[in-house]
Amino acid sequence: MKLTLEIPDTTQIDETQIKEMLAAKLYETGKLSLGQAAELAGMSKVSFAEILHKYDVSLINYPISEMTRDAAAI
Repeated sequence: MKLTLEIPDTTQIDETQIKEMLAAKLYETGKLSLGQAAELAGMSKVSFAEILHKYDVSLINYPISEMTRDAAAI
């Protein structure tokens, strides 16, 4: 899929930041795997994992509700 966006110059956000931000949020919501998100951002998996904190996204995407349920099953 190809997507074209018009971002006003006044935002001072460059194309790299937009790709990183979109990839991070899609990873956070589970829409993309780490590898897919890294590819969207144009980065290696390791590099992408290292920038997730800039967008308040955790590398470990394990919801508390699932963790609690799994712990109760043990």
